[in-house]
Amino acid sequence: MDSVIVIPTYNEKNNIQPLVEEIFRVAPTAKILIVDDNSPDGTGKVADKLANQYTQVAILHRERKEGLGKAYIAGFKEALKINPDYIIQMDADFSHSPKYIPQLLKEVKSYDLVLGSRFINGERRPPHVSILSVWANKYARWILGLKISDCLGGFKCFRKEVLKSIGLDKFTSTGFVFQTEFIHKAYKKGFTIKEIPINFYKRKSGRTKKSIKIILEAFFKIMLLRLRRL
Repeated sequence: MDSVIVIPTYNEKNNIQPLVEEIFRVAPTAKILIVDDNSPDGTGKVADKLANQYTQVAILHRERKEGLGKAYIAGFKEALKINPDYIIQMDADFSHSPKYIPQLLKEVKSYDLVLGSRFINGERRPPHVSILSVWANKYARWILGLKISDCLGGFKCFRKEVLKSIGLDKFTSTGFVFQTEFIHKAYKKGFTIKEIPINFYKRKSGRTKKSIKIILEAFFKIMLLRLRRL
């Protein structure tokens, strides 16, 4: 079972090496693609050292920070060149625990897209999830009519056919609402989707990348996605 884990980074110097080491502890045969947006803290240099240390690690250096969505799209295109069976996306800050990777890979054998859900376990507001994220998720579900518990989650595993079908060059979102647009496109295409419960953890080091601008983008872009359906 060939898989590639795509991890976008921006100022994650203290997180990326321990994350890669932990991933290999639970998924020793996986390939890892780090997508760095020219981090000023030297994350790219740490990633280069990891790529020299591990044959399964590759680094895609981008010239500048253009948002999470564009980093993922660049990473997905690069991952497709490897032609894996499955692709996983996850954050670099340990908010997504690598311990769930084996379960994601197990479930994706029966589904096209598997989502690590922060809300499926029934908690109104899980620990370390902001109230803005909770309401943004409710808003996305309501506006788009998605039968998904977590429309903004960034921990996913999917078949390569999903990427080839949803049109990577047609995405309009750049911030974390990219996650919703991805799920929305897959949902509309009729791909089978499975959610598994995960714990969402506080980042180990560094600062969150969310800002008022990114949050406003989420609300406007979700409405635009709805209008495209009408």
